[in-house]
Amino acid sequence: MAFVRRPCAVALLACAAAFLVAAVGAQPADPSGKPLDPNPFLTDPDVEPVYMSPGAPPQLVSCYNRSDPAAQEPECRIEARQCPRGCRDLCYVHCPTCKLVCMCDLTGTECYDPRFVGGDGNKFLFHGRRDADFCLLSDSNLHINAHFIGKRNVQAARDFTWVQALGIRFGGHRLFLGVKRTVTWNSAVDRLAIAFDGVPVELDAAPAASWSPASAPALSIFRTGAANGVVVRLDGRFRIVANAVPVTEEDSRVHGYGLTADDSLAHLNVAFKFHSITADVHGVLGQTYRQDYVSAGVDMGAKIPVMGGAGKYQVSNIFGTDCEVARFAGEDAGEVGLIQEPADTMCGSGKGSAGLVCKK
Repeated sequence: MAFVRRPCAVALLACAAAFLVAAVGAQPADPSGKPLDPNPFLTDPDVEPVYMSPGAPPQLVSCYNRSDPAAQEPECRIEARQCPRGCRDLCYVHCPTCKLVCMCDLTGTECYDPRFVGGDGNKFLFHGRRDADFCLLSDSNLHINAHFIGKRNVQAARDFTWVQALGIRFGGHRLFLGVKRTVTWNSAVDRLAIAFDGVPVELDAAPAASWSPASAPALSIFRTGAANGVVVRLDGRFRIVANAVPVTEEDSRVHGYGLTADDSLAHLNVAFKFHSITADVHGVLGQTYRQDYVSAGVDMGAKIPVMGGAGKYQVSNIFGTDCEVARFAGEDAGEVGLIQEPADTMCGSGKGSAGLVCKK
């Protein structure tokens, strides 16, 4: 069932209301006069963003059944007084379950010290290795790597790790999305670094600001706020929601990360939605979408299952396709063997443990 939030049913702060009108109602146009697609994040059928500034009044969010435009009563209504712990000032109403959630509670994400939710719906950790690159997903026409940063964990044999950047290859193109090294974190200062085919991408510092290259018009990038949040969409292939966040002093104190004054360990929390991947897809996250996937190599006895075998997923650089499980050929796969409606996945850093955690 698809859901939609009707803006008239929501009591929003002025800034948030302006954002919705600009992104959904105004239909901005490109220089040629052709209307741009609305921000895909705000029109997602399953989640609705809620912006909660400190001291803000409650917001009433209603989700309606998109398949029944005549419906007068919402399928879901929730009063958001504050975001759940861990969300800071941005959270989401998950319409199908009518719950207020952090991005990292949703399917298809990578958050914190890397934890994933796989395509099979199970959460797992992938520790990787600091200052190294690993293949998250490899398919015939799409390849996604992640660059890991980290801190030495003196109490364990492995490092604390976080995902600092993504390297995405499709067709003949290369897209880089990362977070700049940051000493002192300020959420109002944008620390995202984006490049397409080696050329920096400049996005205006305003919610819903967008960019699309002439050489790949199916690719679009939208800001979800004035700084540190974007949606990357390749029509018919994927949607990626990415937020740049720091390791907080509280997280460091509780989990022993050893945060120092010279580095905030800024990293990405990421949500993936894949629209068309083949049955032969592989990679740390990609393999969990396979119909024949079993949790081999995952320590199911751990508090959060841990995926081992990091060596077979490691690549030589952020755009490398030389991991042992690589499937990337750079060409379209066609319609044969496609997985129908693959689930969303969210990945991020696992609080209290090292590695990448994903879930759907």
